[in-house]
Amino acid sequence: MKPARWPRTLASRLSLIFLVSLVIAHGLSFGLQFYERYQSAKTLMLGNLEQDLSTTVAVLERLPAEERKAWLPRFVHPNYRYQLDEGLPGTPLDMAAPPEFVRSMEATLGREYSLHYTQLADLRPHYQAHFRLHDGSPLTIDVRPSISPLSPWLPLVLVGQLLLLLGCTWLAVRTAIRPLTHLSRAVDTLDPNGGGTRLDESGPVEVAYAAVAFNTLQARIAAHVKERMQLLAAISHDLQTPITRMKLRAELMEDSLEKDKLWNDLSEMQHLVQEGVAYARSMDSATEVSRRIDVQAFLQSLVFDYLDTGKPVRLEMAGDAVLETRPHALRRLLVNLVDNALKYAEDVEIAVFRPSRGQLAIHVLDRGPGIPDDLLAEVLKPFYRLESSRNRDTGGTGLGLAISQQLALSLQGALVLHNREGGGLCAQLTLPAPVTEPVGN
Repeated sequence: MKPARWPRTLASRLSLIFLVSLVIAHGLSFGLQFYERYQSAKTLMLGNLEQDLSTTVAVLERLPAEERKAWLPRFVHPNYRYQLDEGLPGTPLDMAAPPEFVRSMEATLGREYSLHYTQLADLRPHYQAHFRLHDGSPLTIDVRPSISPLSPWLPLVLVGQLLLLLGCTWLAVRTAIRPLTHLSRAVDTLDPNGGGTRLDESGPVEVAYAAVAFNTLQARIAAHVKERMQLLAAISHDLQTPITRMKLRAELMEDSLEKDKLWNDLSEMQHLVQEGVAYARSMDSATEVSRRIDVQAFLQSLVFDYLDTGKPVRLEMAGDAVLETRPHALRRLLVNLVDNALKYAEDVEIAVFRPSRGQLAIHVLDRGPGIPDDLLAEVLKPFYRLESSRNRDTGGTGLGLAISQQLALSLQGALVLHNREGGGLCAQLTLPAPVTEPVGN
């Protein structure tokens, strides 16, 4: 048998702790109340028994023997009654530990009468006390002790209280968990450019303090990233002028092998600088205004541009979808992914899916050499070049996929790479923009 597992979510843990503790406390309270009610009822019953025994026996002593039988119905009680006979045969009662009603009888009648007790076989406790009146007539007290049951409405009250505890537990846990849920969502959508969701800074002191801390952290990250990107953009931009001058001077040199090598080095440097500027600009794409676009028409336009240049790119999309996004940033992102795929494969396919409600996934598929699984995350980092599994002859600075990654983040999306079965690479772009029309899977 497997041991019980502790719930994984904080909400379920808090609910379990609160509910179990409240149910145990309520059960103890109800048990104590029931016990106190039982003791009170027993004390009341024994008190009434002692008073009734004194009164009834005194009346029977004063009545003529022939009239006593007619009076017996008046002395019947729910737990005991009187009989003018020797009673039924039974087992002598153990007087070492007698029931409480026996002690009450002894205290009331034991001084004047000699009582002996028997226990009868029955479904419930059944006893008889036997003695003789002063005139020698036998008298038996037939006792069936029982405590008054609970009121019929009490179990309903208990059920109602448990339901109230369940509702209060749910409300308390929901109130406690809601700020954490908002915080986790804000972290998931954290934008290093400062365009992420800001938390509401109202509410309890602890919640407001956490919200202020998160908003401040987000602003600091955005300022830090912006400063670094401005520095990269400035350096990359300033380097273009001296590189251009050096290329002009190289053109004035006599044709030679050294001139060609110098020209190639300068061209690589210029391409690297241009990629650095593009990477810096990708971090600042959030300034573009969002608008609604028809996804199918948008992607078809992109595919037609490639087909016009003789590059085989296909689109697979069933149905229509309308997204609220920044089209120029999305186009730059997809162009980077398609260009990267065309470097290593003869044809590329763009497929559109909807993995879940409110999300749109765009896959850029190729049948190239792929990437080792342990390096799929590394190639998304700036200036990382994979020379062993991808084609180095095509050139590149290692910024193409890094730019795509930054653009995906600026669109509040996610870019994931994984190898395809049968060979090739899949670049999966997932956008959280609302889908207003169904998209086929």
